[in-house]
Amino acid sequence: MYDLTGFQRDLLYTIAGQDDPHGLAVKDELEEYYEKEIHHGRLYPNLDTLVDKGLVEKGQEDRRTNFYSVTRRGTREIEARREWENQYVDLDGS
Repeated sequence: MYDLTGFQRDLLYTIAGQDDPHGLAVKDELEEYYEKEIHHGRLYPNLDTLVDKGLVEKGQEDRRTNFYSVTRRGTREIEARREWENQYVDLDGS
């Protein structure tokens, strides 16, 4: 996960938080979070990078629509990132 950009991590987290979203659903979520338009030329190459790294699987819903799901490796990477973050950020105040 250390070699991902912040945008790629946000993509991974967004996919993990949905049930096999299609690209436009991921785009909509990130546009709401970033409060600006996410262009296809930024979205899809970064999704492909996550697929190439084995963190996300891409399936085909129909001839025009792909969906995405986090792989086991992707889930492990998210868990490892959370553990690392928790070493430095204590949101529980303990």
